[in-house]
Amino acid sequence: MSFVVPAIPQATVKVEGTTDLFPVHRIYCVGRNYAEHAREMGHDPDREPPFFFCKPADAVVANDSQIPYPLATDNLHHEIEQVVAIGKAGVNIPAAQALDYVYGYAVGIDLTRRDLQGVAKKMARPWDSGKAFDNAAPCSAIRPASEIGHPDSGRVWLAVNGDVRQEGDLNQLIWSVPEIIEYCSGLWELQPGDLIMTGTPAGVGAIERGDRITGGVEGIGEIKVQVG
Repeated sequence: MSFVVPAIPQATVKVEGTTDLFPVHRIYCVGRNYAEHAREMGHDPDREPPFFFCKPADAVVANDSQIPYPLATDNLHHEIEQVVAIGKAGVNIPAAQALDYVYGYAVGIDLTRRDLQGVAKKMARPWDSGKAFDNAAPCSAIRPASEIGHPDSGRVWLAVNGDVRQEGDLNQLIWSVPEIIEYCSGLWELQPGDLIMTGTPAGVGAIERGDRITGGVEGIGEIKVQVG
């Protein structure tokens, strides 16, 4: 069998401390999953069930990379997140069993073209142009759950040029990781290689060309990228 056009290479994320690679299938993102972030975006977190948007698998960017400033925006925002790496297939997974489907965890940045997202919101259109663009999902190496367990508390932070802008704790998630997996797997059949970005704490803001972004999730790892 041959391809009629060149095949795009498989998107992957490194596994911490090994030469192994995690093949990325899909990237699901949970919107407004920290109460303070929901409020800063003008929403009431107590009245909203979880909702999801997606990024393409090849939006993944390796840790310690330089990324180009994206096309078609003048308002690029950072959003630091815990990332859940799914290790086996499942559908309609009960929350009580959800952690059995987790391979490991990483630290991600949900880069957002906020101006394009804002236009989409006003016009009641999908968020793809604001969220699902090239290099929109920087991700640290994955740490297997067999080594670190399943962190459900710990500092979540992001700094721009050394200035801390976002800070929260995993215990502030509105919907926990098991609940996210239960809800998500009721909408899609989860597959090995899926990544779930679990939401961002308050403090999101703009980043400019040349900015150095660092961040981390306690118990999982750290990430750093520079905007070219």
